Amino acid sequence: MSKGISEIMAAPIEDHRLIAGFLNGDPESFNQLVLQYKNQVFNLCYRLLGDVGDAEDCAQEAFLKVYSGLKGFRFQSSFKTWLYRITVNTCKNKIASAEYRSRQNMIELDKPFLQKDDAVYREIEDNTNSPESLMIEKETASVILKAINSLPQHEKILIVLCDIEGNSYHEIAAITGLKLGTVKSKLARARHHLRNKLEGVI
Repeated sequence: MSKGISEIMAAPIEDHRLIAGFLNGDPESFNQLVLQYKNQVFNLCYRLLGDVGDAEDCAQEAFLKVYSGLKGFRFQSSFKTWLYRITVNTCKNKIASAEYRSRQNMIELDKPFLQKDDAVYREIEDNTNSPESLMIEKETASVILKAINSLPQHEKILIVLCDIEGNSYHEIAAITGLKLGTVKSKLARARHHLRNKLEGVI
């Protein structure tokens, strides 16, 4: 069994151990969960919101909700799926707020959604490529991300969860609360709309 597969299988076991520790009164177990998932949660928030400050606020709010609701976690899904569901809903609430909508015209929508060492950066790093190739890749990424940001919210969420975050259809169904067939059909429609936006551009 490869190391990658072993790590994937071990992750839920470790999550359950930490959750059990927290429920038994060990606050450090929750701190370990936060450390394990804070980058993933921040990245997801940033990909959905496109603003560092909003992403930080929503990530913090998501973990506060997890802290308050962890006693009700029933292990019927993976902790990551449950955490992502809370995070997505927190971002959706933020997007629906009047304050967020009023600031959207001022937000720069072509920032690449990348993170390194807890700091957002805007470069595509590949030392094996020439400067010309890096420039083309950066411009291409910027165009794609602009197109994703222009999609309706429900389509953008599916594209981010599947094509950027790499979640499976089953995981997305659990995160969004949609039926599996609905996820597949809506995702296909979202990809079609994205292709139309990029046609003639890329």
